[in-house]
Amino acid sequence: MKNAQAPGDRRFGRPGGWQQADVPDASDAADWFAGRLPDDWFTGPATVEVDREEIVVVGELHPVESGDSASEAAVDGRIARFRESTRADRMRIAHEAELRYGRKVAWGVTLDGRRSLFTHLAVPVMTRLRQPERKVLDTLVDAGVARSRSDALMWTVRLAGKHSEQWLTELREAMAKVDELRADGPQI
Repeated sequence: MKNAQAPGDRRFGRPGGWQQADVPDASDAADWFAGRLPDDWFTGPATVEVDREEIVVVGELHPVESGDSASEAAVDGRIARFRESTRADRMRIAHEAELRYGRKVAWGVTLDGRRSLFTHLAVPVMTRLRQPERKVLDTLVDAGVARSRSDALMWTVRLAGKHSEQWLTELREAMAKVDELRADGPQI
């Protein structure tokens, strides 16, 4: 296992806090997949997104050759063909990556402006909310915006992420810098 620590050699703090203490580093996942994926699967390098539980690999499929733009049925067919014809190889590569990085691997493709994710995780997250926050969720449910408090919370998180993406990007970059400084610092 890469970057394994000796028992008792616990480091605290970022990345990931205590929830991620035993998860292997996946900072080189994009490079690993670039070297591991067959060259003919996608039109260019796949995008690789990593979080604490999952690695999502998405590649652009070769276009359907049918005039100016492909019909929705042609796009559906090309995506289905890729999914079925690569299933065994994708499962094998995912297994290798799961052993290496300690995370599940999900796959997806883009084609003609459409993104399609195959089996991927929906991770439950527990939160404690006081009455004012619960009222917000209940209003979204009562208005038919969401089916449940869980859906309302997901909707709210997506909305917040969409409207604060620049700030979240800057925050992630700052956290990465802190990780670098911590790694370069004295080891106790």
